[in-house]
Amino acid sequence: MPYITVGKENSANIDIYYEDLGSGKPVVLIHGFPLSGHSWEKQVADLLAAGYRVITYDRRGFGDSSQPSIGYDYDTFAADLNKLIIQLDLRDVALVGFSMGTGEVTRYLSKYGSERVSKAVLLAPVPPFLLKTDDNPEGVDQSVFDQIKAAIVADRPSYLSTFFSDFYNVDVLGGERITEDAIRLSWQVAAAASAKATLDCVPSWLTDFRADLPRIDVSTLIVQGDADRILPFSSTGARLPKLIKNSRLEVIPNGPHAINWTHADQLNPILLDFLRQEN
Repeated sequence: MPYITVGKENSANIDIYYEDLGSGKPVVLIHGFPLSGHSWEKQVADLLAAGYRVITYDRRGFGDSSQPSIGYDYDTFAADLNKLIIQLDLRDVALVGFSMGTGEVTRYLSKYGSERVSKAVLLAPVPPFLLKTDDNPEGVDQSVFDQIKAAIVADRPSYLSTFFSDFYNVDVLGGERITEDAIRLSWQVAAAASAKATLDCVPSWLTDFRADLPRIDVSTLIVQGDADRILPFSSTGARLPKLIKNSRLEVIPNGPHAINWTHADQLNPILLDFLRQEN
């Protein structure tokens, strides 16, 4: 199993697990909370068939990567991504983030620039700024995130069950676009993640990306479902076209948060069409 070392905590290395498949122009897929790189399986197959080199990796604390007690902030997440890109010497790469992974894409391009990056894709995005403040009335009340943290501390397995119900809009899409087996698989992956990472990622969702977004200077695709219960469309994706130059927004009607699974039949053609376009 391939790993890169991105840091150290006491006597142990902090290692990031990745998979590097196929050949052609590279696409890096950055997963969402609280899953792993394997959550991209519906995209990986189509990207490989279309002739792309596909790289997935597990965020620190999740999947098969190390589970340190530190580093659950977007400066560190972006640094981990940068080390992966340099280690694999990726160039002309498309960065594709889902949910939490859109924060890595945004902070990476803001901090490290686009020398190695040709395109960006933000699926069900966290940016621009999720927290409701006086200068960000479109955000979400702090109390919502306090309740999430309290639920994780009280009973993380139970919280995950509730989370995935809204992640997939199971009451609407269950049996049609999402099965009990797929939900159970997601729960098992999430339950195996670090409890510390699961809790510490919640404050990272409140990162203010408004200063990062104008620094994105590559063609950017934004895709979100208008029935997203995890990251409300009006607080996130709907605001981004005005904040990112050379960007376009695609809305998936009745799409939940997890459009990369439930609506892969609609998302994948949009993604592939964007990747094929000249900058």
